[in-house]
Amino acid sequence: MKSEDVAHYLQDHPEFFEHHSEMLALVTLPDPHSGRAISITEKQLIKLRDKVRALEAKLVELIRFGEENDAISDKVHGLAVALNSANDLRDVLRVLYSHLGGAFAVPHVTLRLWGAGAGEGQEFEAVADSVTAFAAGLQQPYCGTVDGQEALTWFGEAATHLRSMTQVPLRAGNGVCCGLLVMASDDPRRFHSELGTLYLQRIGDLASAALLRVAG
Repeated sequence: MKSEDVAHYLQDHPEFFEHHSEMLALVTLPDPHSGRAISITEKQLIKLRDKVRALEAKLVELIRFGEENDAISDKVHGLAVALNSANDLRDVLRVLYSHLGGAFAVPHVTLRLWGAGAGEGQEFEAVADSVTAFAAGLQQPYCGTVDGQEALTWFGEAATHLRSMTQVPLRAGNGVCCGLLVMASDDPRRFHSELGTLYLQRIGDLASAALLRVAG
C-alpha cells in the first residue's frame, strides 16, 4: 500500500482515530524547533502555542495603534480649542504654527491663502496657477517626497534639506479651495506616501474654518 492510499483512506474515514485513538500515540513528527521526534498531540500543542503568540503580538500592535490614535486625537482637540479662542488672523496663524510645530513636532510649516480676503505676510503672497490647480485637485492631503513639488520653494533656504511633505488643501464651506497648508520634514519617512490622512484632513478643516473666520 502506498502512502497516498493511506492519506486517501484517512480523508474518506475521518472517524478512524476516534475508533483507534491509541494509534495517535504511535504517530511521531519532527519538532520544528529542536528536530526531535514528538507525538502528533505535542505537534498540535506547538501549533496552538504559535497561534497564541501570533495573536498576542497582534493584540499588542492594535493596542499600540489605539494609544497612538488617542494621542493624536488629543492633539487635534487641543488645536481645535486654541483655534476657536483665536480672535484675529495673527492669533490664528500663531496657534497653527505653534501647535503644529510644538504638539505635533512638525519642523517646517507654512501656508498660502488665495480667494479668502487680503492680508499682509507671506501667507498672502501670490502663488502660481499650477499650485492653485494642484491644490484644487487634491481629493485628500498629499503625502510623499518633495521632488517636483512647487510648494517646496515656500520654505526658502531650508528647502534643500527637506525630504518629505504633506500638502493639505484649505477649503471654504462650499468646497472651493482657497489655500494650501504645507508641512515638511528632513525625514523621508515622516510624510510617506502610505501615511493615513484622516487627521490631516481634520486639521485642514479646522485651519480652513478658523482662517476664513478672521481673514480679510
